[in-house]
Amino acid sequence: MENDKAHMEQEMPHPNIYVERTLALIKPDAVHKEEEIEDIILQAGFTIVQKRKVHLSPEQCSDFYAEQYGKLFFPSLTAFMSSGPTIAMILARDKAIAHWKALIGPPNSAKAKETHPDSLRAINGTSDRRNAVHGSDCFSSAERDIKFMFPDAIIEPIPVGQSAKDYLGRFVNPTLLAGLTELCKKKPSDPFVSGLFSTFENIQCFKVLWDFL
Repeated sequence: MENDKAHMEQEMPHPNIYVERTLALIKPDAVHKEEEIEDIILQAGFTIVQKRKVHLSPEQCSDFYAEQYGKLFFPSLTAFMSSGPTIAMILARDKAIAHWKALIGPPNSAKAKETHPDSLRAINGTSDRRNAVHGSDCFSSAERDIKFMFPDAIIEPIPVGQSAKDYLGRFVNPTLLAGLTELCKKKPSDPFVSGLFSTFENIQCFKVLWDFL
């Protein structure tokens, strides 16, 4: 019986769930609705992996929208995107790119109000360019966009096999060793309260582990 069970487990390996990532931007015209938009994002099944608030320069905006260079709206686009702070987020879930594109709606906010009235651009956008949010078009765009806003981010798929071992050895193990060494030196009576998070290094150590797992 046990042999049959072992054989069935070999025949039916555990499924690998692919968690896709994409970049989301809350543009300057909708930053004041940050909390409201984030609530909708979370309710839609996304995880916000990383988030930062940035104020891009016109030059940075030109680099980010380099594919649009030469189009008539390019100067007004870069001027608008550099006019105030922007919230950049890495979103994760299955088919994140497609789900995020569906959630934000068409690029033109006026058209979105007609065809996709429940979309983020229909609700929060005011024109074709002032459309509240940005979403990557495809995997290659998402990869480029994430690297632009978060240079140190790891792009899915998460490494496995030897790549995973290399990642652990390079990024996780040294931080873990430093954190545990510090913890052993202090030997707190209650590590969760008095010692575990007493230093920035320890916080970073366990944050890296939590994010990776």
